[in-house]
Amino acid sequence: MAGMKGTADRTGTLIFHFSDIHFGLVDQDAIDWARAEVARLKPDAVAITGDLTMRARHREFDAATAWINSLDVPVTVEVGNHDMPYFNLFERFTNPYKRFRGMQDKVEAEIDLPGLAIVSLNTAPRAQPRWPWSYGFVTDHQLAKTLKAIDELQSDRKIVVACHHPLVEAGTRGKALTRGGDNALAELAKRKVVAVLSGHVHDAFDMIAETPNGPVRMIGAGTLSQRVRSTPPSFNELHWDGETIDVVVRNLEQVPTSDMQIDEVPEDAMPPRRPDEPVAPVGRVPAEDPPVH
Repeated sequence: MAGMKGTADRTGTLIFHFSDIHFGLVDQDAIDWARAEVARLKPDAVAITGDLTMRARHREFDAATAWINSLDVPVTVEVGNHDMPYFNLFERFTNPYKRFRGMQDKVEAEIDLPGLAIVSLNTAPRAQPRWPWSYGFVTDHQLAKTLKAIDELQSDRKIVVACHHPLVEAGTRGKALTRGGDNALAELAKRKVVAVLSGHVHDAFDMIAETPNGPVRMIGAGTLSQRVRSTPPSFNELHWDGETIDVVVRNLEQVPTSDMQIDEVPEDAMPPRRPDEPVAPVGRVPAEDPPVH
Protein backbone atom coordinates (compact mmCIF):
# COMPACT_ATOMS: atom_id res chain seq x y z
CA MET A 1 0.00 0.00 0.00
CA ALA A 2 1.81 3.06 -1.19
CA GLY A 3 1.15 6.23 -3.03
CA MET A 4 -2.45 6.74 -4.10
CA LYS A 5 -3.60 3.29 -3.03
CA GLY A 6 -5.60 3.14 0.20
CA THR A 7 -7.39 0.46 2.16
CA ALA A 8 -10.99 0.13 1.05
CA ASP A 9 -11.61 -3.20 2.79
CA ARG A 10 -10.29 -2.99 6.31
CA THR A 11 -10.54 -4.26 9.84
CA GLY A 12 -9.73 -2.29 12.96
CA THR A 13 -9.61 1.50 13.19
CA LEU A 14 -8.52 3.86 10.41
CA ILE A 15 -7.21 7.36 11.19
CA PHE A 16 -6.05 9.94 8.67
CA HIS A 17 -3.28 12.22 9.92
CA PHE A 18 -3.01 15.54 8.04
CA SER A 19 -0.64 18.38 8.87
CA ASP A 20 0.69 21.69 7.58
CA ILE A 21 -2.03 22.30 5.01
CA HIS A 22 -1.13 26.00 4.89
CA PHE A 23 -4.19 27.56 3.28
CA GLY A 24 -2.76 30.54 1.48
CA LEU A 25 -0.17 28.24 -0.09
CA VAL A 26 -2.06 24.96 -0.40
CA ASP A 27 -1.36 22.40 -3.07
CA GLN A 28 -4.84 22.34 -4.60
CA ASP A 29 -4.44 18.92 -6.20
CA ALA A 30 -3.25 17.50 -2.87
CA ILE A 31 -6.11 18.86 -0.77
CA ASP A 32 -8.71 17.87 -3.35
CA TRP A 33 -7.28 14.35 -3.36
CA ALA A 34 -7.08 14.18 0.45
CA ARG A 35 -10.72 15.24 0.82
CA ALA A 36 -11.77 12.70 -1.83
CA GLU A 37 -9.92 9.98 0.09
CA VAL A 38 -11.80 10.90 3.26
CA ALA A 39 -15.08 10.59 1.35
CA ARG A 40 -14.02 7.30 -0.24
CA LEU A 41 -12.52 5.49 2.74
CA LYS A 42 -14.52 7.10 5.57
CA PRO A 43 -11.79 6.94 8.25
CA ASP A 44 -12.93 6.66 11.83
CA ALA A 45 -11.22 9.98 12.58
CA VAL A 46 -9.03 12.68 11.10
CA ALA A 47 -6.29 14.28 13.20
CA ILE A 48 -4.92 17.57 11.82
CA THR A 49 -1.72 18.54 13.61
CA GLY A 50 -1.61 22.27 13.01
CA ASP A 51 -0.54 24.96 10.57
CA LEU A 52 -3.89 25.15 8.83
CA THR A 53 -2.93 28.55 7.40
CA MET A 54 0.12 30.36 6.11
CA ARG A 55 -0.16 33.69 7.91
CA ALA A 56 -3.40 33.30 9.92
CA ARG A 57 -5.20 35.74 7.62
CA HIS A 58 -8.99 35.82 7.76
CA ARG A 59 -9.34 34.59 4.17
CA GLU A 60 -6.98 31.69 4.92
CA PHE A 61 -9.01 30.68 7.96
CA ASP A 62 -12.22 30.97 5.94
CA ALA A 63 -10.83 28.54 3.36
CA ALA A 64 -9.46 26.19 6.03
CA THR A 65 -12.75 26.21 7.92
CA ALA A 66 -14.78 25.38 4.81
CA TRP A 67 -12.44 22.53 3.86
CA ILE A 68 -12.24 21.01 7.33
CA ASN A 69 -15.99 21.26 7.93
CA SER A 70 -16.59 19.45 4.63
CA LEU A 71 -14.92 16.31 6.01
CA ASP A 72 -17.87 14.20 7.08
CA VAL A 73 -16.03 12.30 9.84
CA PRO A 74 -14.89 13.15 13.40
CA VAL A 75 -12.02 15.67 13.23
CA THR A 76 -9.63 17.03 15.84
CA VAL A 77 -7.51 20.10 15.03
CA GLU A 78 -4.29 21.20 16.70
CA VAL A 79 -3.06 24.77 16.71
CA GLY A 80 0.19 25.43 14.83
CA ASN A 81 2.56 28.34 15.08
CA HIS A 82 1.35 29.62 11.67
CA ASP A 83 -2.21 29.74 13.02
CA MET A 84 -1.51 32.43 15.63
CA PRO A 85 -2.25 36.02 14.50
CA TYR A 86 0.84 37.41 12.76
CA PHE A 87 -0.21 40.99 12.08
CA ASN A 88 -2.47 41.73 15.06
CA LEU A 89 -0.46 41.37 18.25
CA PHE A 90 -3.35 42.63 20.39
CA GLU A 91 -5.51 39.76 19.16
CA ARG A 92 -2.62 37.31 19.50
CA PHE A 93 -2.32 38.08 23.20
CA THR A 94 -5.98 38.62 24.10
CA ASN A 95 -7.91 36.21 21.86
CA PRO A 96 -5.48 34.05 19.85
CA TYR A 97 -8.07 31.44 18.84
CA LYS A 98 -10.70 33.89 17.61
CA ARG A 99 -10.20 32.94 13.97
CA PHE A 100 -10.93 29.27 14.72
CA ARG A 101 -14.54 30.17 15.60
CA GLY A 102 -16.00 28.40 12.55
CA MET A 103 -14.53 25.09 13.69
CA GLN A 104 -14.24 25.67 17.42
CA ASP A 105 -15.90 22.34 18.22
CA LYS A 106 -12.95 20.59 16.55
CA VAL A 107 -10.06 22.53 18.09
CA GLU A 108 -8.16 20.28 20.50
CA ALA A 109 -11.20 17.96 20.59
CA GLU A 110 -10.78 14.57 22.22
CA ILE A 111 -11.89 11.73 19.96
CA ASP A 112 -12.88 8.43 21.55
CA LEU A 113 -12.55 5.34 19.38
CA PRO A 114 -12.83 1.63 20.24
CA GLY A 115 -10.02 1.03 22.74
CA LEU A 116 -8.25 4.23 21.69
CA ALA A 117 -8.52 7.95 22.39
CA ILE A 118 -6.90 10.92 20.63
CA VAL A 119 -5.88 13.59 23.15
CA SER A 120 -4.46 17.05 22.40
CA LEU A 121 -1.21 18.65 23.58
CA ASN A 122 -0.78 22.32 22.67
CA THR A 123 2.82 23.15 21.70
CA ALA A 124 2.20 26.57 20.07
CA PRO A 125 1.89 29.26 22.79
CA ARG A 126 1.05 32.84 21.89
CA ALA A 127 4.54 33.84 23.11
CA GLN A 128 7.55 32.29 24.81
CA PRO A 129 10.78 33.49 26.45
CA ARG A 130 12.89 32.97 23.32
CA TRP A 131 12.88 33.88 19.65
CA PRO A 132 11.57 32.85 17.20
CA TRP A 133 8.16 31.99 18.58
CA SER A 134 7.71 29.47 15.78
CA TYR A 135 9.56 26.84 17.81
CA GLY A 136 7.60 24.47 20.00
CA PHE A 137 7.07 25.01 23.71
CA VAL A 138 5.32 22.63 26.11
CA THR A 139 4.29 24.71 29.09
CA ASP A 140 3.66 23.15 32.49
CA HIS A 141 0.01 24.19 32.17
CA GLN A 142 -0.52 22.54 28.80
CA LEU A 143 1.25 19.34 29.83
CA ALA A 144 -0.80 19.13 33.03
CA LYS A 145 -3.98 19.64 31.01
CA THR A 146 -3.06 16.78 28.66
CA LEU A 147 -2.02 14.42 31.45
CA LYS A 148 -5.25 15.14 33.32
CA ALA A 149 -7.28 14.29 30.20
CA ILE A 150 -5.36 11.04 29.81
CA ASP A 151 -5.66 10.07 33.46
CA GLU A 152 -9.43 10.63 33.40
CA LEU A 153 -9.90 8.02 30.67
CA GLN A 154 -10.62 4.40 31.41
CA SER A 155 -7.49 2.58 32.51
CA ASP A 156 -7.62 0.12 29.61
CA ARG A 157 -7.85 2.87 26.96
CA LYS A 158 -4.75 3.33 24.79
CA ILE A 159 -3.78 6.89 23.89
CA VAL A 160 -2.65 8.79 20.81
CA VAL A 161 -1.42 12.30 21.62
CA ALA A 162 -1.75 14.92 18.87
CA CYS A 163 0.41 18.07 18.83
CA HIS A 164 1.94 20.37 16.22
CA HIS A 165 5.65 20.34 17.02
CA PRO A 166 7.66 17.12 17.32
CA LEU A 167 8.58 16.66 20.97
CA VAL A 168 12.30 16.80 20.23
CA GLU A 169 14.40 18.89 22.56
CA ALA A 170 17.60 19.31 20.52
CA GLY A 171 18.80 18.62 17.00
CA THR A 172 22.06 17.30 15.66
CA ARG A 173 23.71 20.68 16.12
CA GLY A 174 22.29 21.21 19.61
CA LYS A 175 19.69 23.81 18.74
CA ALA A 176 16.60 23.62 20.94
CA LEU A 177 13.47 22.65 19.01
CA THR A 178 10.54 22.03 21.35
CA ARG A 179 11.28 23.39 24.81
CA GLY A 180 9.95 20.95 27.39
CA GLY A 181 9.67 18.16 24.83
CA ASP A 182 11.89 15.71 26.70
CA ASN A 183 9.91 16.15 29.91
CA ALA A 184 6.62 15.75 28.06
CA LEU A 185 7.79 12.51 26.43
CA ALA A 186 8.98 11.18 29.78
CA GLU A 187 5.58 11.88 31.35
CA LEU A 188 3.71 10.39 28.39
CA ALA A 189 5.86 7.25 28.65
CA LYS A 190 4.25 6.60 32.06
CA ARG A 191 0.84 6.36 30.38
CA LYS A 192 -0.55 4.01 27.74
CA VAL A 193 0.52 6.26 24.89
CA VAL A 194 0.98 4.27 21.69
CA ALA A 195 2.06 7.25 19.58
CA VAL A 196 2.54 11.01 19.51
CA LEU A 197 1.39 12.57 16.22
CA SER A 198 2.90 15.83 14.98
CA GLY A 199 3.82 17.85 11.91
CA HIS A 200 5.73 21.14 11.50
CA VAL A 201 8.78 19.83 9.59
CA HIS A 202 6.90 18.97 6.34
CA ASP A 203 8.43 15.48 6.00
CA ALA A 204 6.98 12.28 7.39
CA PHE A 205 8.74 10.24 10.05
CA ASP A 206 8.16 7.26 12.34
CA MET A 207 10.72 6.85 15.11
CA ILE A 208 11.17 5.87 18.73
CA ALA A 209 12.18 8.39 21.40
CA GLU A 210 13.91 6.91 24.43
CA THR A 211 13.00 8.43 27.80
CA PRO A 212 13.91 7.60 31.43
CA ASN A 213 10.45 6.00 31.71
CA GLY A 214 10.59 3.95 28.53
CA PRO A 215 10.21 4.46 24.78
CA VAL A 216 7.59 6.61 23.04
CA ARG A 217 6.75 6.34 19.37
CA MET A 218 6.70 9.61 17.41
CA ILE A 219 4.84 9.77 14.07
CA GLY A 220 5.10 12.85 11.86
CA ALA A 221 3.02 13.78 8.83
CA GLY A 222 4.20 15.65 5.77
CA THR A 223 2.53 18.66 4.19
CA LEU A 224 -0.43 19.16 1.84
CA SER A 225 0.95 22.54 0.76
CA GLN A 226 3.30 23.95 -1.84
CA ARG A 227 5.90 24.29 0.93
CA VAL A 228 7.44 20.88 0.36
CA ARG A 229 10.77 20.09 1.96
CA SER A 230 12.27 16.98 0.38
CA THR A 231 9.20 14.84 -0.36
CA PRO A 232 5.96 15.38 -2.33
CA PRO A 233 2.74 16.42 -0.53
CA SER A 234 1.41 13.61 1.63
CA PHE A 235 -0.63 12.48 4.61
CA ASN A 236 -0.46 9.50 6.95
CA GLU A 237 -2.94 6.65 6.93
CA LEU A 238 -2.86 5.04 10.38
CA HIS A 239 -4.23 1.54 10.97
CA TRP A 240 -4.93 0.57 14.59
CA ASP A 241 -5.56 -3.13 15.25
CA GLY A 242 -6.05 -2.83 19.00
CA GLU A 243 -2.38 -3.24 19.82
CA THR A 244 -0.22 -1.39 17.32
CA ILE A 245 -0.40 1.32 14.65
CA ASP A 246 0.69 0.64 11.10
CA VAL A 247 1.62 3.74 9.08
CA VAL A 248 1.20 4.23 5.34
CA VAL A 249 2.44 7.54 3.92
CA ARG A 250 -0.05 8.38 1.17
CA ASN A 251 1.08 10.57 -1.71
CA LEU A 252 0.02 11.27 -5.28
CA GLU A 253 3.35 10.13 -6.72
CA GLN A 254 3.07 6.62 -5.24
CA VAL A 255 6.44 6.88 -3.49
CA PRO A 256 6.76 3.97 -1.02
CA THR A 257 6.34 4.76 2.67
CA SER A 258 9.94 3.89 3.52
CA ASP A 259 11.17 6.39 0.92
CA MET A 260 8.92 9.16 2.26
CA GLN A 261 10.11 9.05 5.87
CA ILE A 262 13.11 10.85 7.30
CA ASP A 263 15.24 9.19 9.99
CA GLU A 264 15.85 12.27 12.13
CA VAL A 265 13.73 15.30 12.96
CA PRO A 266 15.21 18.45 11.35
CA GLU A 267 15.27 21.86 12.98
CA ASP A 268 12.64 23.36 10.69
CA ALA A 269 10.66 22.87 7.49
CA MET A 270 13.30 24.32 5.16
CA PRO A 271 14.73 21.96 2.53
CA PRO A 272 18.05 20.25 3.31
CA ARG A 273 21.06 22.10 2.01
CA ARG A 274 23.97 20.04 3.40
CA PRO A 275 24.71 16.29 3.20
CA ASP A 276 24.56 15.92 6.98
CA GLU A 277 20.98 17.20 7.24
CA PRO A 278 18.03 14.83 7.64
CA VAL A 279 16.65 13.99 4.21
CA ALA A 280 14.21 11.30 3.13
CA PRO A 281 15.59 8.42 1.05
CA VAL A 282 13.64 9.79 -1.90
CA GLY A 283 16.61 12.14 -2.06
CA ARG A 284 14.75 15.05 -3.54
CA VAL A 285 16.22 18.45 -2.68
CA PRO A 286 14.29 21.40 -4.16
CA ALA A 287 16.36 23.82 -6.21
CA GLU A 288 15.04 26.72 -4.14
CA ASP A 289 13.39 27.31 -0.80
CA PRO A 290 9.60 26.88 -0.66
CA PRO A 291 7.41 29.98 -1.04
CA VAL A 292 6.49 31.93 2.08
CA HIS A 293 3.99 34.43 0.63
